[in-house]
Amino acid sequence: MIAAVRGWHAALGALLFFLAPGATAADDLIGAARELALKTAAFAGRGEPVSVTWRNAGSPGSLEFNQARGAFEDAVREAGGRVTEVAPVAEAHLTLSENQTQYLMVEEIRQLGQVPKGDDRQVWIAAWRRAETAAHGNIAPGVTLEKKLVWEQNEPILDAVFPGGNLLVLSPGKVTLYARQNGQWEPRQSVPLMSVKPQPRDVRGHLRLNGANFQAYLPGLLACSGSLEPELVMDCRPTDEPWVLESGSRAMLLASFSPARNYFDGRVTTQTGLRKTVAPFFSAASVEEQGRQLWLLAMVDGSTRIFDSGFDSVGGVAGWGSDIAGTEARCGTGFQVLATKAGDESDTLRAFTVVNRVPAPLTAPVEFPGPVTALWPAGAGSVLAVAHDLATNRYAAYLIAVVCGS
Repeated sequence: MIAAVRGWHAALGALLFFLAPGATAADDLIGAARELALKTAAFAGRGEPVSVTWRNAGSPGSLEFNQARGAFEDAVREAGGRVTEVAPVAEAHLTLSENQTQYLMVEEIRQLGQVPKGDDRQVWIAAWRRAETAAHGNIAPGVTLEKKLVWEQNEPILDAVFPGGNLLVLSPGKVTLYARQNGQWEPRQSVPLMSVKPQPRDVRGHLRLNGANFQAYLPGLLACSGSLEPELVMDCRPTDEPWVLESGSRAMLLASFSPARNYFDGRVTTQTGLRKTVAPFFSAASVEEQGRQLWLLAMVDGSTRIFDSGFDSVGGVAGWGSDIAGTEARCGTGFQVLATKAGDESDTLRAFTVVNRVPAPLTAPVEFPGPVTALWPAGAGSVLAVAHDLATNRYAAYLIAVVCGS
């Protein structure tokens, strides 16, 4: 619901009057933010710039607060407006507040310039149901992340998989198969890789396993197909085919990798065949929420965006790093996103669940001796994380499993 009153002080005094318990509200935070954004774009005029400031005067946490900002700015752009500090024609001040039953989003907007067009000032109020209980009730108690070291070496590790009890490691210059002997991994075979183009500084690669067969994706428009039986063989060819990104055991996305960079260029194809182009991103993870699929992308600009099944942006997340991965364990909603923290030195990894398009922490963070350089799904309930130990300059691969509480 949106109420309109004249004057900022009048709006604050009228909050409880307009939004008494039981009043009709927007479906959620995203809906409330989009309602205000559409009014903002109409007030400023199509294509006109608007400056926006925010204040959190209630109990919504930083994740919800940044979700509101992201949804609002996305909706303004979708309606033909622009959020910018450069030569704005209007300025908007938004405040998040609450009463006993609802969260409130209050906006005061005024026109700038010498000649106002009609009413030069408006105040709108949007509300949605308080959902702390719903948002956190699905978090299972005692859920933890279990970290197990599986391999370390001097050369960067791009990815690793476990075919038939063995270990297959992808490095920038080779693929190596290891077998377990006397409790240790011993090299069995190695096949060199020949890149058709110079590799970027922070080279990335990905392995996909299908029984005794595998695929290796590398930058420089190189794709390899290989087999492990009766011995390790591999054939590589130049290609512009997209990489296959998996999230858990059921979600899949095709994404085009930028050949001279270390990120995806934004061209994606969903499992339903939908093709969309979004901003460039580093990594992707998927969850299901009330039967609806959501994708989360760690963008090159440092933000994390949430996309619906039509791959339209519906929110954002703050404080995550560039590596995220999806997995499935019977904890909480059954779908988890593991995310690194923002920063370049030591790193952590933490599992989140997503409820009402808002990520909520599911576990305490696990720590690494340096930055995480690769993060890929590794089967139900686990991911493979590679960390670069800056003190020893070695790379270590870990299996990280989501362990449900009793």
